[in-house]
Amino acid sequence: MGDSAKKILFVNSEIFPYLPESPVARIGRQLPQGIQERKKEIRSFMPRYGCINERKNQLHEVIRLSGMNIIIGDVDRPLIIKVASISSARIQVYFIDNEDYFKRKQTYCDDNGVFFEDNAERAIFFARGVLETVKKLRWAPDIIHCHGWITHILPAYLKKAYREDPIFSDSKIVLSLYDDTPAAPFSPDFARLARFGGVTEDDLGFLAQADGINLAKTAAQYSDGIIQAAENVAPEIMEYCKSLGLPLLPYDGAALEDGSYVDAYNSFYDQL
Repeated sequence: MGDSAKKILFVNSEIFPYLPESPVARIGRQLPQGIQERKKEIRSFMPRYGCINERKNQLHEVIRLSGMNIIIGDVDRPLIIKVASISSARIQVYFIDNEDYFKRKQTYCDDNGVFFEDNAERAIFFARGVLETVKKLRWAPDIIHCHGWITHILPAYLKKAYREDPIFSDSKIVLSLYDDTPAAPFSPDFARLARFGGVTEDDLGFLAQADGINLAKTAAQYSDGIIQAAENVAPEIMEYCKSLGLPLLPYDGAALEDGSYVDAYNSFYDQL
C-alpha cells in the first residue's frame, strides 16, 4: 500500500466513554482521534450494548442506514444503526444494534458470570452489520483495524464474502490482539452459523473447536498485519501469528502508556 492509506475503519469491541475505561476501550477512544489528527479519514464502530445510556450519550438512530435484515441460521433480525459524537475529539461513533442481541445490560456474560450462549451469533451479526453499513455509506476503507474478540470473524467475511465488492476490494485487515480471549467455549455451531456468501465451514476450519483461541487464529488467518496490543496475549495465538509470516508490530507498553503508539500504528498502516 505504500504511503497511500487514507481511510481507516476502526471496528471496536469497546470505546471509552461508552464503556468503562480498559486497555481496549482506551485505544478505541484515543487511536481514531490520533489517526484523524494525522490527516486520515476515519470511521469507528462498536456494538450498542444495553448498558450504554442512550440519552446521556446522545445516541440517535440513523434511519437511512437502518432497516436491513441479517439472517443467521434461519432467523431474520433487523439491523439498527445508531450514532453519537465525541465532541472533544471531533469523531463520530456508529453503533450496531439489535434488540435480541444487544438490549441486555451486560456485555458478554450474565450477572452470574456465565458466557452468553449466543455470543457467536452476536459476533456474526456485529461483523456483518459493520460491513453492510460501510457499504451503505459508500466509503471505501484502505485499512480495517479490528480490536477485541467480538470483531474476530470480520476478517474472514472481508476476504471471502466481500472481496469482490468494489468498496472493499483494496481493503487491508489489521488485527490488534489483546488479552480478552474468552475462556468459555462458543456454540459448537459457530462455523455453521457463520456461513454466508462465499464463506464456508471449510474456510472456518479452526472453529470446528469453537473457542476464543481458535477464533483469534481465524482472524489472524485472514489478516494482512497483526499488532500485539497487550502483554499477555495467549502464547498459542502469538505463535500461530508469527508462523504466518505477516507484518507484526510487537507489544510496546511504554508507547501505549505515553501515546506514541499512534505514530507507530499510523506507519504500520502505510506499510501494508
